[in-house]
Order: sequence, then structure tokens, then C-alpha cells
Amino acid sequence: MDDRDRRDPDRPPRDDAPGPDEIDDTPTITCERCDRAWDLEYELTELAVGNQAIQQFALDHHRHTGHYPDGIATWQASCRQCPETVERLEESAAKRWAETHARHTRHSVAIEHGEDEQTVVTAPEE
Repeated sequence: MDDRDRRDPDRPPRDDAPGPDEIDDTPTITCERCDRAWDLEYELTELAVGNQAIQQFALDHHRHTGHYPDGIATWQASCRQCPETVERLEESAAKRWAETHARHTRHSVAIEHGEDEQTVVTAPEE
């Protein structure tokens, strides 16, 4: 019995396997509200944002539609004393804004993410 006899019958022979140019591994993102799906070829080739393609698409989508695509949840930092608030895709960015705002204003800032509990950032003691 040679290797061909032991191989999975549904699997194509190695000579028939698709080459790297034939595999479409372009990431896609969907939006149920828009009832659409997009591949991120534009972000990867034209904008050349590489690993940030999903983030860039999500920001652009929000900027143009007022909502984020499926699976994107933002971090919101809201001052508890004034109307200042920001929305960021990364926790570190929201936390950095909260710490900076608290440091300069001595205001407490609440950080929220979806259904998670709130984190409060306060000004450091002097």
C-alpha cells in the first residue's frame, strides 16, 4: 500500500493542490445593519495599512455610516464632571486619554467596554 492508498479520498492529489497565488486569504468584514460584506483588499494594497486593516476599515465605516461593523466594540472614556468623552478601538488608547484628562483636570473618568464593568481613572495624588 503506497501513500496514495492511505490518503483521504476527498483530498486532491498533491499535484492538484492550489498554489499560493490561487488561495484567496484576503480578510473580510461584515455589517448586518448594512447587509453587506467587504474584503479588505483596498486597505491592504491601496492604503498599505497591513495589520491595521480591520481597524482602519472599522474607523472609516463608522465615519461614513455612524456605526461600526459586526464584531467591533469600542472603549468609551467619559469624564464624570464635564462633557468630555472619547471612543477608541483599543483599550490602551482609551486608558491613555482617561489618564491624561484626569491628570490635567483632576476629574474622574469612567472607561467602559460593551457589557463589561466600568473602570474609573482618577488623578494621581500630589
